[in-house]
Amino acid sequence: MITKMTGLLTRVLDDEVRVQIGPFEYQVMVSEAVRRHIQLRTGQEVTFHILEYLEGNSVGSRFVPRRIGFNTEAELDFFELFCTVEKIGVKKALKAMAFPIKTIADAISRQDAKWLSSLPGIGPTTAEQIVTTLKRKVTKFAMLSAPSEASGGRQPPDESPNETPTKSKKAKASADNQGADAPRSPEPSVVDGQLIEDVYQALMGLGLNPIEARTKLDGLLTCGKPFRTLQDAFAIIFAKQKD
Repeated sequence: MITKMTGLLTRVLDDEVRVQIGPFEYQVMVSEAVRRHIQLRTGQEVTFHILEYLEGNSVGSRFVPRRIGFNTEAELDFFELFCTVEKIGVKKALKAMAFPIKTIADAISRQDAKWLSSLPGIGPTTAEQIVTTLKRKVTKFAMLSAPSEASGGRQPPDESPNETPTKSKKAKASADNQGADAPRSPEPSVVDGQLIEDVYQALMGLGLNPIEARTKLDGLLTCGKPFRTLQDAFAIIFAKQKD
C-alpha cells in the first residue's frame, strides 16, 4: 500500500492531478480544497499523503484502483472520519471537501447543519447525519492552526545562502537596471494560499456556487495581475466582468 508520494506536479485538472515519478505519471484524485492549494505549483515537486481504494461498477465485475491525495496527514485522517457517516462514500466525501478541514470541522462542532448542507453533494438530511455522527469526534481538527491548512508553500529566498547580502543586492540592482527599458512580461502570481482560500470563500459568500466561484478564482490566478489583498482580488475580478 502506498501511503505517501513525492514527485513532479505535471498537470492540475478539475478533480485530479498528475504526478511524475521517474518514468511513470500517476493519477491522483484530489478535493477542491487541495486543488486550490496546489494549483499554482505545476512544474514543482509536491508530496501527497495517499489513500488508496478500489472503485467498482454497479455489478461489481470490474474494479479500478484509485489514489486520493492530501496535503497533510490531518486531512487524510479527517477524510477517513468523514467517510464513516452513513451513506457518505469516497466519491461523495471527496466532492464535499470544498473547504479546509478546519472550516468543515468547526461547522460540525457548532452543529451548523445549515452551513454543512451548502457543501457540494450534501443535502439537509445528510448534513444532520454528519452532525449527529461526528460532533464529538472533530475537536482536534477544528483546533488546527490556519497556516497548516493553506500555507501556499514556502517561496525560495531572494538571496542564495552562498552569496553575501551585498553581492546579492548589487546583482539584483544591476539586473533591474539592464531590464529597465525592456518590455516586461506579466509577473507570475505568487500568492499566499490563505488569501486564495479567503477569495474563494468570499465569492461563495456572494451567492456563487462552487463551480462559479472556482471559475472566477482560476481566471484571477491566470490573468497575470498581482494582488496582495482581498480588495485587490475583487477589483481585478469585477474589472474583468466589465470588460
